[in-house]
Amino acid sequence: MISRRGLAFGAGALMVAGVPAAPRAQAQTYDLIIRGGRVIDPSVGLDAIRDVAIMGTSIVAVEPNIAGPATETIDARGKIVTPGLIDIHSHAANKPEFPAAVVREGITGWIDAGSVGMDDIDRAVAVARGAPGIARVLIHVVRGGALSRANARDLNNIDVAGTQGAIARHRDMVVGVKVQISENNAGGNDLETLRRAQEMVGPFGLPIMVHIGQGHSPMRAVMPLLKRGDIVTHLYAPAPNPIYDEQGRIFPEVMAARRRGVIFDFGNGSNGHYEWATTERAMKTGFWPDTISTDFLSVNPSVVDFPNVLSKFLYLGMPLSQVIACGTVNAARVFPCFSDRGTLNVGAPADVALMELRTGRFDFVDNFKAVRTGTQRLFPAGVVVAGKRVT
Repeated sequence: MISRRGLAFGAGALMVAGVPAAPRAQAQTYDLIIRGGRVIDPSVGLDAIRDVAIMGTSIVAVEPNIAGPATETIDARGKIVTPGLIDIHSHAANKPEFPAAVVREGITGWIDAGSVGMDDIDRAVAVARGAPGIARVLIHVVRGGALSRANARDLNNIDVAGTQGAIARHRDMVVGVKVQISENNAGGNDLETLRRAQEMVGPFGLPIMVHIGQGHSPMRAVMPLLKRGDIVTHLYAPAPNPIYDEQGRIFPEVMAARRRGVIFDFGNGSNGHYEWATTERAMKTGFWPDTISTDFLSVNPSVVDFPNVLSKFLYLGMPLSQVIACGTVNAARVFPCFSDRGTLNVGAPADVALMELRTGRFDFVDNFKAVRTGTQRLFPAGVVVAGKRVT
C-alpha cells in the first residue's frame, strides 16, 4: 500500500515524481554497467534480473541485457541491487571518519539526528558537507546536543532564538530539530520540550524528530503535539509508555498521528531503544515502521551495519521488497533533500547499493542483549555514489 505521504510498502509502489522516463537505450558506451543483479526498486515496483547503466552521475537505463560496452562493469550476478540506502537516523556527523565508514554499508544518504546543538553546529555541518553522497543534519533542541551532559531536565539548556539563528545560518544543511523525551533526557519537561522544538522549526516549516521511550508522559499526551512530517523514532521502545496499551492495542492517538502524516521510524540504537518482546507485540497489530534506521553511534553489536538492521525485519516477517522500501524510497520521502533519491528510475542520481542475501543461521541482538535467530541476512556487497564505484 501507499501511505498518505507516498511511502512504498510493496511491489505496487508509485514511480518517483518528477523523474522522467526515457526511451530504450541504444548501443553506446556507458561509464558503468552493473550487470545481471536482482534489481529491487520499490519506487517503481521492480523485482527482476536487470542491468543498470550509468552515464556520468545519472542512471540512464535499467533493462535486461543492456547492449554496448562500458568503461567499467560490475558483475552483480547472485547479488541484490537497490537504490542507495538512506539512513534517516544516524550520528555519522559525530566524527570525521564516520561518513567513510557508513558508505561501505551501502549508505549513500544520511541524516545526523541531533549529535550536536547550536553550540557545535558548525562542526557537524562541515562533516556532512564533506561526506560521500548526500548528508544533512538535525540540530538538537538542547544547545549542547545529544552527546553532551546537558539535557532538557533543565530548560535553561534550551535556547529557542539561538537555535533558530543556527538553523538560519545553515538553512541548506539543517533539516529539522531532534528532541529526546525519555525520562533521563527531559524528565517532567518532556511536553514543554516538544512545544519549544515546534517553536524552533515553525518559521522554517521543518519537522522535528522525537526520540520516544521510557518517558514521563504517556504516548496519548505526546502524539497530539506532532504535526504532519514529524518523525517518531524508536517506535518499539519498551515500557513505560510504549505505543500500545496493556492489552497490546495501538493507542488511537498513535493511529491518528500516522493518518495525518507523522512518520514512524525504527531507530535500532544501543541503549534501551527496542526490545524483541515489545517489537513482536507491535508486529501482531500490523504496525510496521515507515522507515528503518540505525541510530549509528559507533561499533555496536546490536546494529553491526545497516543491512543487518534491515535483516531483522526479514526475521520478523516483513517481505523483502518492504524492507528495502523502508531503507530507500520511504526514507527518501521524509526529507526534501532526498526527493530525487531512493530510486533507480532513469534520470535519477546514480546512487546504488549491492547486497548479498545469504541463507543460514544468523543471530540478531536487541538493546537488552536478547537474541533471535533468523535464516536470512543481508550483507553489504558494494556501493556506487554519484556514478562512481566506492567499494
